[in-house]
Amino acid sequence: MAQDSTDGPRPLAPERLFRNCDPQSLGFETTDGLEPYDGIVGQPRALAAIEFGIGIERDGYNIFALGPSGTGKQSAVERYLEGKATSEPPPPDLCYVHNFHEPHRPRLLRLPAGRGRELRSAMDRLTEEVTAALQAALESEEFQTRRQVLEEELSERQNALFSQLGEEAASNGLALVRTPMGIVFAPLKGEEVLSPEEFQKLPEREQRRLEGEIERFKEKLQSLLRQMPRWQRETRDKLRRLGAEVSRVTVVPLVDELRERFADEASVRSHLDAVEKDMVENARKLVGKSEGEPSPSPLMAEPGGERPWLRRYRVNVLVDRSDSSGAPVVHEDNPTYHNLIGRVEHIPHMGAALTDFNLIKPGALHRANGGYLLIDALQLLRHSYAWEGLKRALRSKQIRIESLGEALSLISTYSLEPEPVALDAKLVLLGDPFVYYLLSGADPDFRELFKVAADFGTRLDWNPESQDLYARVLARLVKEEGLRPFGRDAIARVIEQSARDLGDSQKMSLLMSRVLDLLREADHWAARHQRPTVTAADVDRALEARIYRADRLREQLLEQMVRRTILVDTEGAQVGQVNGLAVYQMGDFTFARPSRITARARLGKGEVVDIEREVELSGPIHSKGVLILGGFLGARYAPRHPLSLSASLVFEQSYSGVDGDSASAAELFALLSAISGVPLRQSLAVTGSVNQRGEIQAIGAANEKIEGFFDLCKARGLSGDQGVLIPAANVAHLMLRREVVEAAAEGRFHVYPIATVDEGIELLTGRPAGERDDGGDYPEGSVNLLVERRLIDLAEAARAFSGPRESAAGDEDGDGGPPAAAPEARRR
Repeated sequence: MAQDSTDGPRPLAPERLFRNCDPQSLGFETTDGLEPYDGIVGQPRALAAIEFGIGIERDGYNIFALGPSGTGKQSAVERYLEGKATSEPPPPDLCYVHNFHEPHRPRLLRLPAGRGRELRSAMDRLTEEVTAALQAALESEEFQTRRQVLEEELSERQNALFSQLGEEAASNGLALVRTPMGIVFAPLKGEEVLSPEEFQKLPEREQRRLEGEIERFKEKLQSLLRQMPRWQRETRDKLRRLGAEVSRVTVVPLVDELRERFADEASVRSHLDAVEKDMVENARKLVGKSEGEPSPSPLMAEPGGERPWLRRYRVNVLVDRSDSSGAPVVHEDNPTYHNLIGRVEHIPHMGAALTDFNLIKPGALHRANGGYLLIDALQLLRHSYAWEGLKRALRSKQIRIESLGEALSLISTYSLEPEPVALDAKLVLLGDPFVYYLLSGADPDFRELFKVAADFGTRLDWNPESQDLYARVLARLVKEEGLRPFGRDAIARVIEQSARDLGDSQKMSLLMSRVLDLLREADHWAARHQRPTVTAADVDRALEARIYRADRLREQLLEQMVRRTILVDTEGAQVGQVNGLAVYQMGDFTFARPSRITARARLGKGEVVDIEREVELSGPIHSKGVLILGGFLGARYAPRHPLSLSASLVFEQSYSGVDGDSASAAELFALLSAISGVPLRQSLAVTGSVNQRGEIQAIGAANEKIEGFFDLCKARGLSGDQGVLIPAANVAHLMLRREVVEAAAEGRFHVYPIATVDEGIELLTGRPAGERDDGGDYPEGSVNLLVERRLIDLAEAARAFSGPRESAAGDEDGDGGPPAAAPEARRR
């Protein structure tokens, strides 16, 4: 390589371009020989927040776990909570039962874990036993005999009354006749009823007597008939008491057995008292012998032909904890309003929606009650009113099941009103930092309900201790995924790639989803080559395949540059032209391509025009970077002269938006070249941000930018004179591809760290930048002197240009004022 004529920055040594993870430093042959690490690595701050949020038993101390997607915050939180939950007692079962006093308000029973299922089974058996026993009792000979006696008593009483009335009527010449139309009285002749014709032949006086007797006996009949309903009611009451007596004898012993079984549960005993009373009162309905019973609806149609009335004695076990060994940890992946709060289902029937307490269904809050509930915050916000429903439950500390229409007062219809459930659960929302800060700023309730933020980071310090721990984490992932064992060379390569993914050679990535993807893909290639152990070659093959799948656009852009459809020089020197580096993000794939940046300078009003901004293709950060250039030029080169410069900057052949300030150093170098007339080497590309003091500041994607220019130089042929200028602060971030490192080791490509504008301009021009001496002057031949002289010349030209115009204007005014000062006088 041709060396610079200055003593400026030297290219970085190859070992500084990439940090190797020595496989020999790993104390194992394969991951099978490692003890997997089941803990959470690299998140002490987040773990402290979770521990605090779980430990403090105060209202509002719910947790928001925030961190970029892929940090494993969900699995980390679940693992921590599951470890915590196993040491806690399981919460009670939640059951709904029929409310015999207010059927539309089902009662809630809270029972020790497992007893809800026990009660449900016991009630089902009780219903079966009671039904069978009642069926037998009501069909028994004794009951039927006693019932028959009561019915016969009523019949005999009625018959006796009619018989007495008939005898009295006969003594008065009338017969009591029963007809399909009812009871009537007719005149007698002997023992025969007179026909109407015969009645008309009787003397008129006899006819009037008989008609009077008929009316009198009709009144007696009406009086007697009015007593019949009372007698029937008395008989029904006797039959009911008889049935209740038989039912009580049948039901009470069976209920008593169940009452003794749940003697320690006052709520169950109270419910059984109501069940016993209802069964005794409705015994005939239980066995389906109630006259006038409406036909069952689809709601009541049960497999096995269960009678409709029996549904009221069921137990709806809303949450069953019989299989729980600790507090619940629930992750709700579809947090709709009803999936959180619960719902009452309906069955359509003949245009109506039928329901009962058996159709009450639990929500995630019910399942997590007494434990922990995890919800993705973004998914929660995507569902209408789910966030409001969750807040209402947290504020009231109750889970109140109601339809969305009722909650919003949109409908007013008769429906079930289940007894609310007291809420006792810790909530953990999971989301990106953007969602956390959005909620924190936009919703005052959020800060009151989620007081604890568990902030998950993305990076872990790379040192020998953390490297060993990281290897154990990878061993756990390999084991959990059922992958082939990874050799230590493969693990070393994965560690190196994790640092490259972060763009930091001092850190390892905690974005475990991306790391896990690499493990899976490497295992795939090991399987393709029928290797029992995954090697570093398999990891490299997985990385190459990943890039190949995503870099079609990069290859097209590179081809256009090689064919010079897109103009980028990699040799020679040009005035006012420099190679910048633009970054493209295509999903998970990031790459860079060189972009020609040009500058032009002329006499003007001290403006640096960003053409990208003028056509609205520039983002605010890029525009800020360009405005900084004007401040730097004025402060350094024209402290005692007006800046009479008009300069324009542009990314050539750029047809999309430009943002970020990582090209501001390159733009400044192009501008200094355009002002001084000193050409810049086109074999070098530049990335870096500059401030008003002329210091080069760190930028992102340094690895991709270096590789983007390297790929173009490689395609055209590496000359040994090519390289990239990067901020010195970015040296610690370098994790370049192996072929770039090898080219640097062979002297065919170079990476230069620069800390100031002067260091960069010396590398690009091959001339000293120059520093002011004690007299405040730059040395002859320096770039800074050339820039300063050009700016002074422009200032003088501006004065000379404006002087005569002002003088002429003064003469034309004719106001007698003094003439404009000459340029020489102004300079003084």
